[in-house]
Amino acid sequence: MPFAQLVIGPPGSGKSTYCDGMQQFLSAIGRKCSVVNLDPANEHTSYPCALDIRSLVTLEEVMADEALGPNGGVLYALEELEHNVEWLQRGLDSLGEDYVLFDCPGQVELFTHHASLRNVFFRIQKMGYRLVALHLTDSYCLTLPSLYISTLLLSLRSMLQLDLPHLNVLTKIDKIASYGPLPFDLEFYTEAQDLSDITPHLLEENPVMRHPKFEGLNNAVIELVEDFGLVAFETLAVEDKKSMMTLLQAVDRAGGYAFGGAEGANDTVWQVAVRDGLRGMSVRDVQERWIDRKDEFDELERRQIEEELKAREESEVMDENGDDDDLEEIRGGVPDSGIKVVRSP
Repeated sequence: MPFAQLVIGPPGSGKSTYCDGMQQFLSAIGRKCSVVNLDPANEHTSYPCALDIRSLVTLEEVMADEALGPNGGVLYALEELEHNVEWLQRGLDSLGEDYVLFDCPGQVELFTHHASLRNVFFRIQKMGYRLVALHLTDSYCLTLPSLYISTLLLSLRSMLQLDLPHLNVLTKIDKIASYGPLPFDLEFYTEAQDLSDITPHLLEENPVMRHPKFEGLNNAVIELVEDFGLVAFETLAVEDKKSMMTLLQAVDRAGGYAFGGAEGANDTVWQVAVRDGLRGMSVRDVQERWIDRKDEFDELERRQIEEELKAREESEVMDENGDDDDLEEIRGGVPDSGIKVVRSP
């Protein structure tokens, strides 16, 4: 049974960067992975592309032939993919049991109310794929209360529209300290609970929000998100190995990859480790690493890298010198093993 991640999110959230980084990470832990580009506007991918929608339809062709703008062109291209989904199915069949990452377009309409992308996902699911939707959002949204509330609504709408195992992810968390201090700890934002506490900061952000009609609207939005109780966030620094490991653990649990076969036979080392509680980064660990003590940890990592490079160079020098010593030992004869061989006359 093949597994796949559906990587969605608004423009600039880091979808292609994530696919590139995760493909490298999966290869490093021994999981065969392929990346499928479903963005007809993504002309230059940073990752090896196993299957590319641009071989079926390109944004430039659609805009020229149908006199559409960029957004309308992407929607038309995804409708074209839906009508020719057999092309995608044949391509996926050729990938065998590879773990697949789908790099999706950034138009939010596609995963909030437009049906084509959802229908394509359902066809992929019918092929036997275990899918997990990964909704990426730039962590800059935490710096403004209005942006955060908008992100909550977008995430909730996407979850309801796609109706799949779903994880929301705050990307570029390693940059969050450079945006200035946050009014709450990171856990407040990732858990998305007690959202009424953010209302005073929303009023401070924009005096217009003090108008009674906006106050009622803000309260209604907050109650809506809290009543559903669905939205929460993982965090990601794509260049940090431990952060990638923690997110992959969450994805594997959501999609069932971590649990292997019914009897646990032929499980990979990774599956066993995740089931047995391989420790990743908690929200408090992320807070400490990337917000409270970022400079201290950065300096520590820099020193560790320098020490590793120095040790590697010394090891290479020792290996070069050791080769000559080994040759001298061979020339001097084989040392006595203590075993005597007696041959019959």
